[in-house]
Amino acid sequence: MKLALAAALFVLAGPALAQRGNNLEVINHPDYDKSVFMPFSPAIKVKSGKILWLAGGTALPVYHDHPHKREQVLQYLTNDLEAQIKRTMDGIMETLKAANASPKDVVHVFIFRTRPRAGDIGRASAVVNSYFAPYNHKPATTNMAVLELGEPEQLVEIQVVAVVDN
Repeated sequence: MKLALAAALFVLAGPALAQRGNNLEVINHPDYDKSVFMPFSPAIKVKSGKILWLAGGTALPVYHDHPHKREQVLQYLTNDLEAQIKRTMDGIMETLKAANASPKDVVHVFIFRTRPRAGDIGRASAVVNSYFAPYNHKPATTNMAVLELGEPEQLVEIQVVAVVDN
C-alpha cells in the first residue's frame, strides 16, 4: 500500500517538479485590477527551491579586470542608459543559464540608476521587462536612483535574486 501511494504521489508531482517556476507564487492584493498594467509583481512567495543570488551586474563583461582598465570602461559604459541595461541583462541571462535557471525563476530585480532624468524609470523598466515578457513573468522589482556607482560612466547596476529547483 505504501509503495502504491508513493508511486501515485510521484506520478502526480512529477510534471509539477519538472516545470520551472512551480516553486513560486505571485501575490496580488484582493482589489487587484487586471486592466491596470504593472511591469512587476507586488510580491512573489517562495514555496520551495534554493535561493540564487546574482552579483550586481553592469554593462562591463561579467569577467573583467579589477581595478577596471580605462579602455574597457569607455568601450562598454557608453552614455546610453538603454544600451547599458541591455548589456547588463545579457550578462545576467548568461549567469542564470550557467546556474541552470531561467528568467522565470527570478523573484526580485534591483535596478540602481545614476544621473536620473525624467522618464528613466520607464525606459529602464521597459528594457528589463523585455527579458521576462517571453515567459509571461513579472518579478518583484526595486528601481531606484542612486548618487553614484562603481565608475563615473556607469549608469546602471542590476542585481537579481532567483529561486531554483536544483
